[in-house]
Amino acid sequence: MDIKKNDDIELHIDNMTSEGAAVGHYGGVAVFVRGAVTGDDIIAHIIKTSKRYCIGIVKEIVNHSPHRIKSDCTASAKCGGCSFRNMTYAEELRFKRSRVEDAIKRIGHIDVPVNDVIGAEKIDGYRNKAQYPVSINDGELIAGFYAYKSHRIIPCASCRLQPAEFEKCLAAFADWVEKSGVTSYDENSGSGLLRHIYLRKTSTGEIMACAVTNGEKLPQADLLIRNLTQIDGVKSICQNVNTKNSNVILGGTTKVLWGSESVTDVLLGKKFEISPNSFYQVNHDQCEKLYLKAAEYADLTGDDVLCDIYCGAGTIGLTMADRAKQIYGIEIIPQAVENARKNAKLNGIENAEYICGDAQYGAAELEKRGIRPDVAVLDPPRKGCSAELLGTVCRMSPKRIVYVSCDPATLARDLQILSSSGYTALEATPVDMFPRTPHIETVVVLHSRTK
Repeated sequence: MDIKKNDDIELHIDNMTSEGAAVGHYGGVAVFVRGAVTGDDIIAHIIKTSKRYCIGIVKEIVNHSPHRIKSDCTASAKCGGCSFRNMTYAEELRFKRSRVEDAIKRIGHIDVPVNDVIGAEKIDGYRNKAQYPVSINDGELIAGFYAYKSHRIIPCASCRLQPAEFEKCLAAFADWVEKSGVTSYDENSGSGLLRHIYLRKTSTGEIMACAVTNGEKLPQADLLIRNLTQIDGVKSICQNVNTKNSNVILGGTTKVLWGSESVTDVLLGKKFEISPNSFYQVNHDQCEKLYLKAAEYADLTGDDVLCDIYCGAGTIGLTMADRAKQIYGIEIIPQAVENARKNAKLNGIENAEYICGDAQYGAAELEKRGIRPDVAVLDPPRKGCSAELLGTVCRMSPKRIVYVSCDPATLARDLQILSSSGYTALEATPVDMFPRTPHIETVVVLHSRTK
């Protein structure tokens, strides 16, 4: 059945995609519609067609899904963040579990029991970090988030996922922008100064505010400092310099304008110093649940050697250090490695050593030194692990591998590689680190078939 652009079609929504769009089928053709919910019957207006699929927008909801709720955010329909703000949380968790289970079976071609998702008690105000793209028009600061698959900024100073203090910080930046004459960065011309506003807040209440700039000069920095220090909790005010013509947010140089170079968080009883460049999970409470599940899967005895690959600021390994004989952490970002070493010292942990380099280099270095970990923890970025890294880890032959993933597709791919290399995935547990968004974290335990 042909579907043409500008057609209006009746569509039943039977599922959601990994990016949070709804999907239904019309004459055997998949039709993707953002803003609909599984179980909706809608009139979809077609805005794009191809041989394999179509894209539509919701023109009318004929029958409301039992899973549909009214969004409590005026920006959610346009912003690329909260795809599930118009869906019940129970249905969101059901979908996320099915997404993990489907990816492991369809992509990984292995059979692994997938537990129910460990849900969040707090689904608003949970993010401890925000990176706001900015635009400045006639001295007015517009800060928010990109629209879906675009670089068009949707203004959203009062995002429901962020702490209330972040809105106050944005107001402090806005006043500085208006009075200082600062311009915003134009990615087409490469001109303009202010690229992003980067904020962190820890569970201890400490706030870091960072201006990401296309150059080192910062007009009227004293005014920005004065504005931000009026906000309770602000401990660190920084400037990160990024002059590269890329979509990478942070540059390699960060200087402290006022206060401390880092902020301190407490996670599972351990203190962690976090710099702007350090990777740190954005949801403190869910992170603790994730790390507890990872520790359960690691099953350390007190005599085990643990290799923490992609260790960031050392969080996973250091929270397990009391139950390990030795911890080896591997991380490519120098500032994060410095943080990890400081964090070990801060917590009186003497059985942790860190290697600065990419994951493949660090794993090969341990292999060269004849270090055979009993347990390997993998916590890679969204792209997953390289086949070379997985091969090196398997040659080190740990008894157990704990894989922490933020992308079910790359997780499934890597599980298949590990399965063909002598490891059996025993169990997977999704953890909802990012309520109201399409993202899902998963931790999997694998055991060696030769030990």
